[in-house]
Amino acid sequence: MNISVMGTGNMGKALVKQLATHSEGQILWGSRNPGEAARLAKEFQLGNIMTCSYEDALQADLIIPAFHVPILVEWALAYKEQLKGKIVVDISNPFNNDYSDFTTPWGESSAENIQALLPDSTVLGAFKNTFFKVVEEPVFQDQISDVLVTGDDEVAVQQFLEHFKPLPFRFIHAGKLVNNRTIERFTLLELELAVRYNTYPYISLQLFGIKDTLPIS
Repeated sequence: MNISVMGTGNMGKALVKQLATHSEGQILWGSRNPGEAARLAKEFQLGNIMTCSYEDALQADLIIPAFHVPILVEWALAYKEQLKGKIVVDISNPFNNDYSDFTTPWGESSAENIQALLPDSTVLGAFKNTFFKVVEEPVFQDQISDVLVTGDDEVAVQQFLEHFKPLPFRFIHAGKLVNNRTIERFTLLELELAVRYNTYPYISLQLFGIKDTLPIS
C-alpha cells in the first residue's frame, strides 16, 4: 500500500517523521510548496520520503490530509474525482477558532461529513485523539499513546492497522465512523485537561484492560 501525507504543519511533519522512521516503502509528502517539504525532509534526514505537489500525492492508495477542517472540506470537493477508490484518513477535529466549541452540531462528526463529500472513497478516522506533540514523541514515562481507528469499511480498517502497526503507538479498532462524534468531542476535553494541568500540548489517551489488539474479529 502506497501512503501519502499532505501538509507541512505540526501534524503533517510529525506523521511523516514516524512513517519514514518505522514503516516500509516510500512515503509521498504532498505540499503546496514541494520545495519547502524537500527542505524539511533534508533537515529531518528522512531518506525514504518523496516530496511532491498535492496533485502528485493523490497517486497513493492511502492518503492522510493533515489539514484543518475548512481546508479539508475544500480539498475534498476539489479532488473528489481523483479520490475515487482511495482510502482517506481523516485526522481533523472540528474545533472553532478559539478551541471553545465545535463547528459541527451534535449528531455530526468531521469524519462522517468528509465521507458524505467523498461517497466513492473510503474514509477512516485516526489520530484525532493524539495531539501533535505526542505524535512527535510517542513514548512518555514508558507509556505509549492509544490511537483510535474508525471506519465503516472493515477491510480498509484492517489494512490501516496492518500497515501502521510498526509505528510506536497502540492502534485500537474503535468501531464505525459514527463513533467520531464521541472521539472528536472527547479530544476537546483532553485539550481542556491538558491546559488545566499544564501539560499542553502533551496529552493523549491510554485505555486499560485491553491486552491484545490483533487479530481483531
